[in-house]
Amino acid sequence: MKEKGYSFGTFQGVFTPNILTIIGVVMYLRFSWVLGSVGLVATLVIVTLSSTITLLTGLSISALSTNMRVGAGGAYYMISRSLGIEVGAAVGIPLFLSQTIGTAFYIAGFTEAFTHSVPFAAGWDPRIVGLVALVLLTALATFSADLALKSQYFIMGAIVLSLVSFFCGGPPDLPSPEAAAAAGHADSPGFWLVLAVFFPAVTGILSGLSMSGDLKEPSKSLPLGTVSAVLVGWAIYMAVPIAMNHFVPDGGAILTSEETAPVVMQRCARIQWLVVLGVWCASLSSALGSILGAPRTLQTLAKDGAMPRFLARGLGAENNPVAAAVLAFAIACGFVWMGEINQIATILTIINLTVYALLNLSSGLEDFLGSPSWRPSFRVHFVFSFAGAVLCIGMMFMISPGAVFGAAAIVGLVWWWMTRRSLYKSWGDMRMGLLQMAVHRSLRALRSLSMSAHSWRPNLLVFVGALENRPRLVEFAAALSGRHDLATFATHVTADWTPSRIVELGESMRKQLKRRDIHAQVKVLSGPSLWKNLDELIRVYGYGQLEPNTILMGDCDNLEALAGTVGTAIASRKNVIVLRSDEGELFPSSSKRRIDVWWRGRSSNASFMLALAFLLSRAAKQKAGIRLCHLPGAGESAAESRKLLESFMASSRVDGEIVVPDMDGESPFSRIAEVSAEAQVALFGLRPPREGESAADYATYLGEVREATASLPQAVFVLGAETLDFKSIFSDGGSQSASRKDS
Repeated sequence: MKEKGYSFGTFQGVFTPNILTIIGVVMYLRFSWVLGSVGLVATLVIVTLSSTITLLTGLSISALSTNMRVGAGGAYYMISRSLGIEVGAAVGIPLFLSQTIGTAFYIAGFTEAFTHSVPFAAGWDPRIVGLVALVLLTALATFSADLALKSQYFIMGAIVLSLVSFFCGGPPDLPSPEAAAAAGHADSPGFWLVLAVFFPAVTGILSGLSMSGDLKEPSKSLPLGTVSAVLVGWAIYMAVPIAMNHFVPDGGAILTSEETAPVVMQRCARIQWLVVLGVWCASLSSALGSILGAPRTLQTLAKDGAMPRFLARGLGAENNPVAAAVLAFAIACGFVWMGEINQIATILTIINLTVYALLNLSSGLEDFLGSPSWRPSFRVHFVFSFAGAVLCIGMMFMISPGAVFGAAAIVGLVWWWMTRRSLYKSWGDMRMGLLQMAVHRSLRALRSLSMSAHSWRPNLLVFVGALENRPRLVEFAAALSGRHDLATFATHVTADWTPSRIVELGESMRKQLKRRDIHAQVKVLSGPSLWKNLDELIRVYGYGQLEPNTILMGDCDNLEALAGTVGTAIASRKNVIVLRSDEGELFPSSSKRRIDVWWRGRSSNASFMLALAFLLSRAAKQKAGIRLCHLPGAGESAAESRKLLESFMASSRVDGEIVVPDMDGESPFSRIAEVSAEAQVALFGLRPPREGESAADYATYLGEVREATASLPQAVFVLGAETLDFKSIFSDGGSQSASRKDS
């Protein structure tokens, strides 16, 4: 059931919290320091650059909010529904912390102004004053957001009066520049650090955004309220330094003095106590905006399962986030106790820029992909959104590269943690669209390239049946594919299976494979004929250059059907691997791992077998040794064979042992059985069907090979059929692509 929440309009729910967070403590207490540190022109550049980033982000927010029903959680909600819960939580948790730290930032500003302007409070501990203010504001925000927001009308009136009093004022009654310089002031920290201190002044749009779940019409209120607040804030921030520079010309020492900087705006005003009231109200309203937003962000994170569920608990029909507010209050208390404005400002700037960058990226990617679901009523071209993201990232690096890497590490750690938890959410996000776009572009690029031995890897199509009945076949496929390369596991069911049962079987197979750390595709075939379906799958399965190049299957009693499938694979230029036995582990932990390759040396089929052996050896938990085995033919001496194989192994850069056994009057397969009796895997080459050879005749050949190797429980039969010279993998590092040459 949808929670009731509030039904705030544009002015009360978005514009008011936004503008009152924008026109806040930085303007009253730090704007003179900004002006004195970098001068009027640079100050106007800082204001314009910061406001431009905020405006671009506001436009992106407007586009996102008019394309979805924005729920509670503001920026986190938008990012998680666009880029997925993992990225959303990776930013949402730091966002919650930044909103909570922001509360301390604004409270610290209030206590500084309060203790400077109230004579009897001059000796009070600012931390105690801050904690008292925090308790009162948290209670107001937690138990009645409506009353909290209505109180901001009074605050807005006070701020307007303070600005009128300032612009109607004149030169302040302050010490001379010489006296201020003698009193001491800090050297200018430089343009980018000054910008870092100023930037929290224009991040107020997140305050209105965090109230998204309590808006009557978010898709209308968020764009209008956000953009108008940014433009009004920019106009005020451009006017204030111009007036201040007029009132205090060449007053760098005055404007940056630790004693006079916080009171310059007050002393310039026509009625000074109105500015005092304005700074109190502005700092408290900004703190109130953060107090309202932080628990709602955390509450939504908890509802989505990204944080403990108890933090989602709310109070009353409006579902006020009481549990989340308690945690936010505790964190804010810690920062109020140790906080100072300039120390907190840079942290806030980096986190807010991270959130801004991802909001811009979300909007830009949505518009760039152009999915049918992307139909915002407030359309922003992706160029503007991407420009906002680039500006955010660039500004972060200019302010503090170390802080950027630190923020990236925190976001990455949260993302990794969320990925490990494998939270499933039913909402759709753009990740599928992004991956599809990447695949489409890659396939277009692949069309102009030809496969070479240098880049060859097996793209497996595995006929597996029931996974639980074919453990060695599954392990063999995982070993060849490296568990993460392209592989498809196919099975067959009868024609009477319903579509829903087929889907359930596919999902069950995916889960079984995932438990074995095998990331592969699954294909469930349905029909009356198993072998016809398999043959059809071999011919048509795949897309572009991503067609399977190797068919892997287990042995079966129906050799004629198997022979027909091998023929289909050869005609389709696909390699074939037949694993004869499916009992026991592929590489038992108690035995010495060994792979024998029985090499005839007359075709690239032998090189294909060696490539498979190399992949299998790397997949074993303890690297398996490779033996290149060869039976001398008629008129061929064992010494000549060994010399030839040793030369090949030296040039191939494959570590292995050469085995050339003496025949001693035994039959070839009897000698093979003796040599490979302890091998975990023994690879044997198959000949392709001869021209005009029937499936029945080829089945007879397969039966003879199977019978001859019956004493070897680990026999694997291999036939390379790709239009690729596998010899070049070993002869020249695989830099060539050529047609396969059988002899």
